[in-house]
Amino acid sequence: MSRSALKGLQAAAGAAGGAAVYVDDVFSTYLYDGNGSTQTITNGIDLSGEGGLTWIKSRTNTGFHFLFDTERGAEKALSSELSDAENSRSGSLTAFNNNGFSVGSFAASNGSGQDYASWTFRKQPGFFDVVTYSGTGSAQNISHNLGSVPGMIIVKSTTRSDGWAVYHRNLNGGTNPEQYRIFLNTTGAESQSSVFWNDTAPTSTVFTVGTEDMVNSNGDAYVAYLFAHDEQDFGTDEDESIIKCGSISTDGVGQFTDVDLGFEPQWVLVKRTDSTEDWWIYDTMRGIGAPGVSVKALRANLSNTEVSTAKIAINASGIVAYDNYHLEPNATYIYVAIRRPHKPAEEFAATDLFAVELASNTSAGGKIFPTSFPVDFTIQKQHTISSNFFVNDRMRGGRAYVKTNTTDAEANFGSVTMEFDHMDGVYSTTSFNWSPRIFYALRRASGFFDVVAYTGDGTNPRTLNHNLGVAPEMVWVKARTSTGFTDNWTVWHTFTSSGCQRNYLNTDAAKYDVVFSDTGQPIRAEPTATALTLGSNAGSNKSAVTYITYLFASVPGICDIGSFTDTGSEADIDCGFSNGARFVLIKPTDSSGSWSLFDTVRGISNSSSPRLALNKTDAQQGGTAIKPYSGGFRAALGTTITYIYMAIA
Repeated sequence: MSRSALKGLQAAAGAAGGAAVYVDDVFSTYLYDGNGSTQTITNGIDLSGEGGLTWIKSRTNTGFHFLFDTERGAEKALSSELSDAENSRSGSLTAFNNNGFSVGSFAASNGSGQDYASWTFRKQPGFFDVVTYSGTGSAQNISHNLGSVPGMIIVKSTTRSDGWAVYHRNLNGGTNPEQYRIFLNTTGAESQSSVFWNDTAPTSTVFTVGTEDMVNSNGDAYVAYLFAHDEQDFGTDEDESIIKCGSISTDGVGQFTDVDLGFEPQWVLVKRTDSTEDWWIYDTMRGIGAPGVSVKALRANLSNTEVSTAKIAINASGIVAYDNYHLEPNATYIYVAIRRPHKPAEEFAATDLFAVELASNTSAGGKIFPTSFPVDFTIQKQHTISSNFFVNDRMRGGRAYVKTNTTDAEANFGSVTMEFDHMDGVYSTTSFNWSPRIFYALRRASGFFDVVAYTGDGTNPRTLNHNLGVAPEMVWVKARTSTGFTDNWTVWHTFTSSGCQRNYLNTDAAKYDVVFSDTGQPIRAEPTATALTLGSNAGSNKSAVTYITYLFASVPGICDIGSFTDTGSEADIDCGFSNGARFVLIKPTDSSGSWSLFDTVRGISNSSSPRLALNKTDAQQGGTAIKPYSGGFRAALGTTITYIYMAIA
C-alpha cells in the first residue's frame, strides 16, 4: 500500500481551514518572447484585484528596465537606471489582469524577436507593498500596508528627474541604517545622510522621509516600493518566510560564509555597499543554481543585455559562494532574496507537473520538447536504438548531464544546447536532430518532487536540507564531478518489508537491506520532511565531490509510490488515479531485474507496452508486462516476487 490514501485524508481535513498564501500567489518570474504585436502574460498573479508591481527588461537587446505599478496605472513607466520622471509609454504594459498582465507593441516590452524577463510582485502583508504620496518639503510619515517593518524601501519621484533612493535594513552593517542611503540607478556606495529618512527607522505602519528633494520635494509626486523581511506568515501552516533582506561580508578572495535563509531562493538582488558595483539581478528561471553553473545576470542600473556571470550560487537553504566566480574581496553586500515556489502539488493537475513526449525534430534549433509548465528535470533517450539515458535539470544548467545506466561522472553536451529558460518546455539553439527521442519532464512542487545539489564534506552524520515539504518515499543520489572518482546511483525507497532499502539505479542488482545504525550507509536515517541524514559512504558524501539528489513523494491523484507482490497472474495496482498512469517505473527488490519504464506515448495497452530499462542502453523491447487500468496500472509480469514502483497519472 502507498501513502496516497492517508495524504488524501490529510488534504481533505486541511481544506476546512483558511486559505494559505504561497510565494506562487504573490511573486512570479516569467520569461517570454516578444512578438511586436500584443500578448497576455499569464503568470498566476492577481494584479487587478490585489495590486502590485511588474518589472520588465529585454534580455537580448539593450533597452531600459521598465517598472509599472497598479497605483500609477498601466503604460506609466519608470526606468531603474534613469533619473527620468514617469513617462507614458503607449503600447507597453497595457493592462493589469487578475492572472498577470498584457503588453502591446512597445519595443522595450514586446519587440519582435526579443527575449524578455518579467518580475511581478503582488501586494501582500509580510511581502510587498506599493505606496504613492505627495512631497511636502518637510519631514513626514508615509503610511503603508506592509504589516511589518520593511527590510528595503525604494523611492522614486514620478514628477522630478531625480535618482532612486534606497533604504535597506543592513546599510551601515545594520547599525542605524536609517541614517544611510544608496541609489538604485548608480553603482555608488552607501553614504550617510539624515535628510533622506530623517534618521528615523521605519515601522510596521509608516516610514519617514526627510527634506531631501529626491524623496520629499514640496508639490512633487512619489512612489515607494516596500519589501518585507522574514515574516513567518506563509505556507500551508502559515509559519514560513518567503522574503529576506540581509547582508554578506566577504574574505580576502571574495568568499563568504553560506547565507542560511531557511529556504531556497528563486530571485536575488545583490549590491555592494562599501564601494562601487552594479545592482545584480538573478533568478532561477534564467539560470542561477548550483555552484559552477553558467548564470545569466541583468543589472538594475544598466540598460545592457544579459551577461553570463555568477557572483553567487544557491542551495536548498540559501545563498552560497564558490571558487570559480565570487563576490569582490573584503567587501560588504546587501541582498533581497525571495523563496522558490512552494505551493503544494495537490493544487496542480498532473499535467502541470509531469509531461512525456517524443522530441520534435529541430535540426535548426527551437523547441525540442513542449510542455505546459517550466521544466526542472528531464530524462531522455533515443528509444528505438541502443543509447544512453540522459538526466538534465535546471539546477545544474541545461547542458550538464548524468546517465542513469552508468557510474560516469557528469559531462556536457558540448556544442549542443539544452535550455531550461522557457515557460513551456525545453529548447535548443543549436542544429541537432533530436528525433526519435522520448522525453520525460518533471516540475518541482512541494510534496511531489525536489532537486538538491551539494558538495560532500565527509561529515558523518551529515544533515542535508531539502524543500520537498514531506518525507520522501524515493531518493536518487548521484556523484557528479571529481577527478578520478565515479560511483553508482544510490536509490533509497521506503516501501519494503524492512522499511528501507538501497538499490543502484544503474544496475539490475537486488536490494541491499539498510541498517540505519550502520554509519557507512549513504542515507543512514529515515528521511524527514526537511532533511536527509547522510553517512560516510562515497555514494553520497565523499569530501569535495559534488552530488545531485532527486526526491520523490506520492500525491493523491497525481503520483503514487509504493510496492506490490506479483502473484503470477494479472493484478490491478490501485494508485488512486481516475484515467490510468501515463508513466510507470518498476523494479524487483528481492531478486535481480531492471528498472523497467513504461509510458503512454510509446504505448501502454493490452496488446503492446514497450519497455525501456533505465539501467541499460538497450532499445525498447516489446511485451505486455504492464497493461492499462483506470485506477493506475495492471501488472502482468508472470512472476511471484516483490516490486517497488512509481506511477504518475
